[in-house]
Amino acid sequence: MISPKEAQDKVLERAKTTKTEVFLLESLNLVLSENITSEDDIPAYDNSAMDGYALIAKDTKGANASPVSLKLLDVDIPAGKIPLTNLEHGSCMAIMTGAPIPNNCDAVIRKEDTKKIGTEILACKQCEAGENIRRKGEDIKKGEVALQKDKKIFAADIGVLASLGKMNIPVYRPPVVGIISTGDEIIPIDKKLSIGRVRDSNSYSLSAQLKELGIEYIPFGIVKDNQKAMCQKIMEGLSKCDILLLSGGVSVGDYDFVKETLIGLGAELIFWKVNQKPGKPLVFLTYGDQYIFGLPGNPVSVMVCFEMYVRPLIKKIIGDRDLFRPRVIAKAAHEFINKKGRVHFARVRLVKKEGRYFFCSTGMQGSGILTSLSRADGIAVFGEQAGNIQKGMKAEIFILKDS
Repeated sequence: MISPKEAQDKVLERAKTTKTEVFLLESLNLVLSENITSEDDIPAYDNSAMDGYALIAKDTKGANASPVSLKLLDVDIPAGKIPLTNLEHGSCMAIMTGAPIPNNCDAVIRKEDTKKIGTEILACKQCEAGENIRRKGEDIKKGEVALQKDKKIFAADIGVLASLGKMNIPVYRPPVVGIISTGDEIIPIDKKLSIGRVRDSNSYSLSAQLKELGIEYIPFGIVKDNQKAMCQKIMEGLSKCDILLLSGGVSVGDYDFVKETLIGLGAELIFWKVNQKPGKPLVFLTYGDQYIFGLPGNPVSVMVCFEMYVRPLIKKIIGDRDLFRPRVIAKAAHEFINKKGRVHFARVRLVKKEGRYFFCSTGMQGSGILTSLSRADGIAVFGEQAGNIQKGMKAEIFILKDS
């Protein structure tokens, strides 16, 4: 049996990235596999940052003390129109936000800083050269690297890529993940419960965790404790997916033969059993360039193992440097009864007081108590030799929720 840290290392050292191209909007939250270099100046031309009047800044000298009169030319410059008339001293033109700057103009006065009287404009403010003008290439210059390789793509980056005319974006390819629930006792969630039956919450919890990451997943449904049926379902999953997640059937019971089935199909066993609570019987295998997790059947164990092992693997495959959830150090708000011997992932609520974090239990911590995770803001890590956690003692907390 290995430690959680050893298990994480064994998973992550096998992560491989591949490159692909995706449509612009599909690149959100993925990571660039190449530098993005601009083929244009952005903006492509000098343009107005305001609705107002294009003018020569020197013509407004003294306007702060006394308004200056300028001749309004019978020319409007809307966005998209190229101005053909040159400005002369003492005159101005109406211009809209985004419109190209006319020749000889070196400033734009805001409309609200003027008064219109017939064919004249009173400038009520002195302008400086360059005022309210967005210069060609001031955002991005032609030939400049606008976005660096290995940068995670956020919403604003989508806008930058669009402004550069990029439709197909080079990224690290996200994996496709398959989900299989195993066990004679597992029934679809729309079926009525009876003694000995459990609804299939695991496939939905895993699907939600993958959906949160923006990762494509394929649910392959429920397979009974039958080796032939299990082999067929596993091979179907491996034919379509990069990562396969199976829940249940990995412990030491007479009907727990997921591990043996996978090895029989040619998968390489990397580890089985991790010194942790919950999730001790976790098994991890590889099948060529594919990854297989045999997750425990209990719902909390499934989700915690995903957080600690599957999520970091996916993050590394897509080139994300932040492999794990954000972490904070917090103090226990009360005593936690905790046995030595295993790393304990406790489900906790977080409270922030005067800039410090405190954590308290979400209640019963059994691996079948899924509401303990539903109520949790984070997962506290109690070390193998920690023993009881006294009030005021510190622990590392993986933050699960933004708010």
